Amino acid sequence: MNELLPVKYFHVVFTLPHELNVLVMGNREALFKLLFGSASRCLLTLCHDPQWLGATPSITSVLHTWGQQLSFHPHVHCIVSGGGADNNNRWHNLKKSVRYGYLFPYKVMEPLYKGYFLERLNKLIGDGKIKVPESCNWKQLKDILYRKEWLVYAKQPMGSVSQVVEYLARYAHKVAISNYRILEITENSVSFRYKDYADHKRMKTMVLSLHEFVRRFEQHILPKGFVKMRHYGILGNYRRKQRVNAILAVMQLPPHPPGVKIPYQIRMLEKYGVDVTLCPKCKTGHLLLVAVVFPMNRGSPKNLKNANADETTKR
Repeated sequence: MNELLPVKYFHVVFTLPHELNVLVMGNREALFKLLFGSASRCLLTLCHDPQWLGATPSITSVLHTWGQQLSFHPHVHCIVSGGGADNNNRWHNLKKSVRYGYLFPYKVMEPLYKGYFLERLNKLIGDGKIKVPESCNWKQLKDILYRKEWLVYAKQPMGSVSQVVEYLARYAHKVAISNYRILEITENSVSFRYKDYADHKRMKTMVLSLHEFVRRFEQHILPKGFVKMRHYGILGNYRRKQRVNAILAVMQLPPHPPGVKIPYQIRMLEKYGVDVTLCPKCKTGHLLLVAVVFPMNRGSPKNLKNANADETTKR
């Protein structure tokens, strides 16, 4: 909440065509980074153009790699402010958002996003930084990708700042499939619900073998240490809080208060009415963390003594 401004926000989705999956699978980190870079460059370029805005926006991007059926479908969700700040921290609203009803026209965003991505990808391949499978004819694939229309989906403006935070929270910490969608697990198969967008968003059931379910799920495990939520423009990491408060000062609004870390137990109780500290057996007593015990090699007398001490502390 302390990083958002009291302005209109838009939701934009940048996707990669499925023809690129063969390259992305073998070069995930490099091409995920390029996806982030291409999407943010498209937005920043248009926002800095005086024809559209002429100022720096606030951008938060979240990477997703899955579809409803656990298929591999890399795309980024971007929350973009409906305006930006100039060099003097004065706020400017988008000049044409009222006319169009969304951030920027598709016909403007799509060629800018696609052109930069393919230009950079072609250079990475030429420099040998991207591995191209023997089964892939890059020259032929490149021609197909330039002719194909890439999906850039710009939704209507979002509501309040709290709605933006709620939306981002849902997208930022999801995995490929939520537990509630899984209907049954047997010795041989897994059945789960999915929304069929091609059939008027009807809910349907899919049954996969255990091997196929795990194969699809593991496609969406990100490279170790990869950051899937990134910020650009006003929300760039360097001096972000000072920059946001400087814009608020020009707006003649009070600065954001310092952040307060609320324990997850209280957040769960406030939001869902669930007391996670209740004893799972008696449902009346409360659990209290006394100590954290780490597993260690118990082969030596010294380690055994330390382990016994930890167990005593735990009790």
